Amino acid sequence: MKTMNLLTGLAPGLAKRAFKTAPILLSGSLKRGLCGLLLVPGLALAVPDAVFTVQAWKNQTLVRALTQEAACPGIRFDHHAEHPMQLRVAPQTLPSRPDQAKADAGPVEFKERVCEARWPKGAKTAQVAGQQVPSPPVHIHRIVLIGDTGCRMKAAEQAFQDCNDSVAWPFAQVALSAAALKPDLVVHVGDMHYRESPCPEGHAGCAGVAWGYGDAAWREDFFIPARPLLSAAPWVFVRGNHESCWRAGQGWFRFMDPWPWSAQRSCDDAANDPNADFSEPYAVALSPHAQLIVFDSSKTAGKPYAETDLAFQKYADALSQARQLMRKNPVNFFVSHHPLLALSSGWRAGKPAAAGNQGLQSVFEASFPQRLFPQGVQLTLAGHIHAFEAINFVSDHPTSLVLGNSGSGTDTNLPLSYPEGLSLYPGVQVGDYVASADFGFATLDRKSTGAKDAWLLTEYNTQGRPVFVCQVGQGKSHCAKAVPALE
Repeated sequence: MKTMNLLTGLAPGLAKRAFKTAPILLSGSLKRGLCGLLLVPGLALAVPDAVFTVQAWKNQTLVRALTQEAACPGIRFDHHAEHPMQLRVAPQTLPSRPDQAKADAGPVEFKERVCEARWPKGAKTAQVAGQQVPSPPVHIHRIVLIGDTGCRMKAAEQAFQDCNDSVAWPFAQVALSAAALKPDLVVHVGDMHYRESPCPEGHAGCAGVAWGYGDAAWREDFFIPARPLLSAAPWVFVRGNHESCWRAGQGWFRFMDPWPWSAQRSCDDAANDPNADFSEPYAVALSPHAQLIVFDSSKTAGKPYAETDLAFQKYADALSQARQLMRKNPVNFFVSHHPLLALSSGWRAGKPAAAGNQGLQSVFEASFPQRLFPQGVQLTLAGHIHAFEAINFVSDHPTSLVLGNSGSGTDTNLPLSYPEGLSLYPGVQVGDYVASADFGFATLDRKSTGAKDAWLLTEYNTQGRPVFVCQVGQGKSHCAKAVPALE
């Protein structure tokens, strides 16, 4: 065994700051003991680099652990004997794929051993190497919603966010504020990885940070800043376009994907992309009446598909599978990375524009020409647009939430009131519309009312102060500015 530094992979200049903030992640006695152990030369500390819980298909719960040790750590459920976790995928160095987005990258290096264990039915607690693991909740009352969290570094767009600045890239603060609200579940609507190109020489804001598609960039872009929220509750991970095969899909399948890992669905070989770029939808129960439907839209195009296109057929099959899942519950919240009904600043056109994904629209309208969604869908959750939006419709369309403002640079030109005369889609009539281009996150709180659920959506700023509150139910929503709390 080797001595493990929990802050391995931090950019130069951040290690001291991260170590100073380490007390927010650890209990008092563990914190003191751990800090002491890290200073003892040669003392082995087999604490995994990350431990988290994934809500997966068929309402399974999976425990994942990332370690650079030579074997998977042990896991203990309740008071049963500890046993080794199963290997999901071993460390590996892969040649870079021949894709445009990877032009800057060399070999893709994964040093982490990814381990997992299925949560047994009836088990209440789990520990991995003595570290407590978030348990699947018996009842879900509070859901944290985040999206588009990574720090953008993309040479093709000359876009380099200041990853070393916790205000310019606030995901760590978002995770800390969200964890303090003690959620029962966390939903990430996609785009966790953004560090695709090296920081330009002389750009102090991102100097020294990891980049590329291996786990060094994943560690800095997601696992280190997300740590307090990973420790707070189980997660539902939604695949974004940044996790498609030609970008960070290899890391997605190793770390986040809820299905069993296989070489054919790993994005390691571009020849397998026609399968690996699409996934089956699955359901996650929220209450006796409601469930999430998680839909992989990562590879969708911004233009309508012809019915003969492979992507059209793949998404049509996935929509049919999703419809079958919806029949199990009367209330369905449809979660995908790309929204079907949303607004953007239209930065390329220089004026506000409809931002619903036209590729998905062409598929969904073939089955549901007016509504786009089956009647059982009462709420849609998405990201992709780097802003918060809550759109209520006068027409028969489910409330649309956009939650892409949790870290990556936001759409600062987004209109904060709905532009007169703008059509999001034929037949759509917008009622209430609220939006914010500020960084933040949201919660969705369940309020049971007998045989039905009502939900309260709250949008927060990075410090955890409410910005908007929205009553959500029966496919409709009504939002208002939050009343500031008295000091």
